[in-house]
Amino acid sequence: MEVLSDILKSLRVGGSVYFCSHVEPPWTKEFINKETACFHLVRRGACWVKVGDMVEQLFAGDLIFLGPGIDHILTSAPTDVKMPISADPTLLLCGDCSFMHDELSPISEMFEQVTIVREDEVIKHPWLKSTFDQLSSEFMSQDIGSEIIVNKLTEVVLVELIRINFGRHQQHSFLHALRDKRIKQSLEFIHTSPEKPWTIDSLASSVGMSRAAFAKKFTTLVGQTVFTYLSNLRIQKAKDMIITTTQFIDDIALAVGYESERAFNKTFSKYVGMTPKQFRKKNKDI
Repeated sequence: MEVLSDILKSLRVGGSVYFCSHVEPPWTKEFINKETACFHLVRRGACWVKVGDMVEQLFAGDLIFLGPGIDHILTSAPTDVKMPISADPTLLLCGDCSFMHDELSPISEMFEQVTIVREDEVIKHPWLKSTFDQLSSEFMSQDIGSEIIVNKLTEVVLVELIRINFGRHQQHSFLHALRDKRIKQSLEFIHTSPEKPWTIDSLASSVGMSRAAFAKKFTTLVGQTVFTYLSNLRIQKAKDMIITTTQFIDDIALAVGYESERAFNKTFSKYVGMTPKQFRKKNKDI
């Protein structure tokens, strides 16, 4: 199993477009107290974005993604930047996006609160540009079924932005682990069959390394011990099953590698802070 694909598959994403129109200068749009993440794509023209002390100019083809709760302003010309206001209108495409990534997942440390993707980077992903074209067209058309198509296309865009973000974190230890042949292979074993009774010895033997060398290299590159990583993955998958299925807790425990519900409950409570039944009830009520 391809490890990154399995990690991305665990994401639950959703999205929608709420604005796609020309704005005539001078103009300013404030985004305050937004509970969801959002993105803004400059289709034509240019504008400025202000996030705290950061001020950046965005040009046609540029995209900015902001995490939940990040207050920001889009404007034709910020007052503290001495630049002439262009007489040309700006065409903006703005959308909301929600995604749930488990805090136990290794990608939780890779999410940037503010990400700017310039046009030259967007065009390296031709289908992403064409997706934005279709997204704008569908939103503007307001045809029957457009809302569903727009929402699905926005979800695809979000996953691609996450993939682009991965590419920017080349120095992250987890990505080094995926470039190491033997550690990557061990991660593939774990992700393919997390329910198996893996030990350091069995994994080391599977990838042709000594126990000591494997344990040290895994911890160095992955940033976690084998036991911690395996436990995180099992609990992460268990949480997903608890939310998305009606399986009995003891069946879920067995499916993720725990022979007894008692052992599963103990580990689950340690990592999540509540029992599996409490977790199911909490998420059922949401």
